[in-house]
Amino acid sequence: MLAAAARNWWAIALRGVLAILFGLVAIFWPLAALAALVLVFGVWALIDGIFAVVDAVLHWRRSPRWALLVEGVLGIILGVIALLSPMIAVLATVYVIAAWALVTGVLEIVNGIRLRKEIQGELWMILSGAISILFGLALTFWPLSGALAVTWLIGIYALVFGIFLLILGFRLKGLHERLGPAGGTQRSAA
Repeated sequence: MLAAAARNWWAIALRGVLAILFGLVAIFWPLAALAALVLVFGVWALIDGIFAVVDAVLHWRRSPRWALLVEGVLGIILGVIALLSPMIAVLATVYVIAAWALVTGVLEIVNGIRLRKEIQGELWMILSGAISILFGLALTFWPLSGALAVTWLIGIYALVFGIFLLILGFRLKGLHERLGPAGGTQRSAA
């Protein structure tokens, strides 16, 4: 599992970059982000879900990644719902995002705990899960705190989540470079 994750470090880093970009848009253009929140969230959840499913499927034979697969499928489902129902009220969207963040957070922590057995630095995945849970709880308890504030919270959450995933991706890149192109397996010279 470790060598496969290291080989595909770029997928985790790309998830981080997408989250950072989304966060910056929500922070610096909150009114535009609010107007397109359902659309932007739907695209983000869909893309993140696809990458999570691809990552889980690519490494299934070596180590089944149920938590990552479930996270990805839920992201895809929620993304499709958001894209097909753009007139959902802001309150409903906030609760969908809160549920997604809570589920994603728990599953990121599960994945981080699994990584504990294989590498140091799994803390970054656990922290991304913890920040997702905190974000989801904040949205659940204060849904009417104002659409602008929610947009900024989403931006800050996405920015921090993306930074954590980007750090993890580059840590895995360094590990991949240390393991070499064979991913840690020894090839015999013929």
